[in-house]
Amino acid sequence: MTMSANIGSDGRKLGVFSLATLLVSAHYGLGFLLGTAEQALNQGIEGSLYAVSIGLGFLVLLILAKFYWQQVEPIWTLLGNRYGKSVKIGVGLMSWMSLIGIEAVQIMAGSAILAVVGVPVLPSMGVLTLLFCVLSQLPVEKASWFLRSLLFLNIFALVYSLWVLHGLSIMTRSPLDFLASLPQIDAVEGIGISLSTMLLVALDMKCQQYLVCAKDVRTAIWSCILAAVMLIALALLPASAIIVAQQAAIIPANLDGKEVIPYILSWVGGGTKHPFSIVAIFTLVVPALGLGSSVLRIQTKTFFDLEIVPQWSGNRCAIAIINVLLALAVALTGGEIVSLILLFYATYLSAAWIPFLAYLLDYSGAYTFSPNSVKLSLLMGSLSALTTLLLIIIRPEAVIFGSNQLTIMMVGIGMAGGSLLITDLGEKILTVLTVKKETGS
Repeated sequence: MTMSANIGSDGRKLGVFSLATLLVSAHYGLGFLLGTAEQALNQGIEGSLYAVSIGLGFLVLLILAKFYWQQVEPIWTLLGNRYGKSVKIGVGLMSWMSLIGIEAVQIMAGSAILAVVGVPVLPSMGVLTLLFCVLSQLPVEKASWFLRSLLFLNIFALVYSLWVLHGLSIMTRSPLDFLASLPQIDAVEGIGISLSTMLLVALDMKCQQYLVCAKDVRTAIWSCILAAVMLIALALLPASAIIVAQQAAIIPANLDGKEVIPYILSWVGGGTKHPFSIVAIFTLVVPALGLGSSVLRIQTKTFFDLEIVPQWSGNRCAIAIINVLLALAVALTGGEIVSLILLFYATYLSAAWIPFLAYLLDYSGAYTFSPNSVKLSLLMGSLSALTTLLLIIIRPEAVIFGSNQLTIMMVGIGMAGGSLLITDLGEKILTVLTVKKETGS
């Protein structure tokens, strides 16, 4: 089913605030919250760079807001219609692959939350994996508003924690503190984090599916601006909570970075058996289940949209099991949440951006690349990015540009861009030579 069919003839009715809220909810999840806190535990306010970059990504999305609203269809469908079914399948599969990392993050985040109340990590990962798989088979899309409400309730819980710990003043001056910390961030690492994050937001299906529901283009544009402001403000909240908790000396020395936010909420609430703490943990664990099963459902739907396998219940269950086991395998490798997210972001970007840029140039009438050059670009970008991703996961010392994300993008985008230009130029030269031969000139 296409996206145009999903929104229907009367589906374009979202106003600025409603659409901005949906755009924010697409990225304000456990990866955003616990990942930023994990970074801030060691880096301070500068650990908010990933979260701030998501907000800035919505300003990049402004450039494409009108295009998405007018075209409606997902990127892989647009490219497939122009360059062939193999391109549609290739881009769709790379998008599916990037969701494995997001699914793994939900497993890691959920187990970290449960660890605060004493549940061992490995068993909780196994149980969460099973629950994700089961829930993904149920028609629970209508519960998404409830899951988003719990995450926004968690925002108020964090603000309340800041108030209890007398840290609201730190939150109010956090924007200036963040700007002052930028020179301390390693330039290469900073470019890798911010560039991959901002470009991903502009190419992210999670945002595109909401933009097409705006009542008009003006609404889509202003919603992106409002979402950017909201997310940048939220980006500094987890780090502020960490800094305040560190100053109050309430964080145990051996606490894992992923567990800090749920620990702070439980401490402020008077312990894990206090009603406030139970509610706070609830507002985190339930969205982990919802987001994890939702991502798994999107992955399964992508397979059927690409017509890779026949649509029947047995295949749906089998695909879900394979997807969630792949996510579990990635989650078991451990590591930082933000680093894991960005590895998969960078891999998808490396494969999809150059073919998408070729499509945009064709769409604008600036230049038309041949279908063969785009197909080869996607193939080379995908293979090189995936190979680099696996190499970095297996041998972290293989990073050659000082940044995991930058290494993947430099290799993947370089191969994709080079293949596109060389193939297109070669075909045009061959065409000219053929014409000269036929005309005898």
